[in-house]
Amino acid sequence: MLEVRDLSVSYGGIKALSNASIEIKKGEIVSIIGANGAGKSTLLRAISGILKPESGTILLDNKEITGIPPHRIAAMGISHVPEGRGIFYNLTVMENLQLASCIRQSFFSVKAELSDDLERVFDLFPRLAERCKQMAGTLSGGEQQMLAMSRGLIMRGKVMLLDEPSMGLAPNLVDTIFQVITKINQDGVTILLVEQNAHKAIKIANRIYAFKTGRIAFSGPSNSKELDNILHSTYLT
Repeated sequence: MLEVRDLSVSYGGIKALSNASIEIKKGEIVSIIGANGAGKSTLLRAISGILKPESGTILLDNKEITGIPPHRIAAMGISHVPEGRGIFYNLTVMENLQLASCIRQSFFSVKAELSDDLERVFDLFPRLAERCKQMAGTLSGGEQQMLAMSRGLIMRGKVMLLDEPSMGLAPNLVDTIFQVITKINQDGVTILLVEQNAHKAIKIANRIYAFKTGRIAFSGPSNSKELDNILHSTYLT
């Protein structure tokens, strides 16, 4: 469903990603793990069009999307839940969710079935239903993450890019977020997950890519016997 070939991205002459190649099959959860600065978030930003690659190719359903503007990539079926959540703090929970449906109205020329979408996200995150008229900036960190993920769901993308969804959350909320990620995947959404919590990321994934200083140090199934050694090398050396 999604393929990245030999992707390189630089920030002002500093290479953040070097010849990275990954693939995500329909229905999979693929986790990207690695230490801070390994290039994980850079990869997601390049896929969603926020960053322009220096070289390489990105394909969605075998169609090249490299260099296409972010709003068009979103309309083609990639929803990006960024690190830091990226919600609109001065809008209500409901207004944030309504905005997410506009991408379908504008580019797919179909009527957004917002009521069905809201029922779905409120079933996943009952707290948001209770706070739908509340300003997003007044939500707790966990509730803001729920809102960010709900906004991604309402876009009805084929692939959801999740960047550090557990960052800064209490342990009980981390468990909730990962349960919801699994449920979203079971409902048919393909997921590319970037996550510092390697244990959780590996547990729910079909396959793993481990990044180290902008390069792929490991790729393989989540039950690979090599993974322990790679984790030690990636995080501790």
